[in-house]
Amino acid sequence: MNVRDQVPRGTRVRLPPDVVRPFEVFVNGVAQEEGVDYRIEGRTLVFDRELRTEGKLGMWRWLSMWVGVAGTYRQNDSVDVAYRRNGEPVVATKLPLEPLA
Repeated sequence: MNVRDQVPRGTRVRLPPDVVRPFEVFVNGVAQEEGVDYRIEGRTLVFDRELRTEGKLGMWRWLSMWVGVAGTYRQNDSVDVAYRRNGEPVVATKLPLEPLA
């Protein structure tokens, strides 16, 4: 039994300072619904599920992709927020993901 697998994981995403309601949230390009997919705590979006980014690829991974031996199939989530700044549409993309403690 792996205890780590039983611990609920979640993700926190801090909103950029100029984001005000109303705004839309997308994960990997798919619209998310407040109260269903995430909740708002202050200036932070909180997802009950774990979102992850792939991070930097090492030399061997790049080489194996270049040669065509392997691709990159790791989880690589992206959180974007669409809102208005001075009446103009703005999208904050690939916001940093932080694991919940």
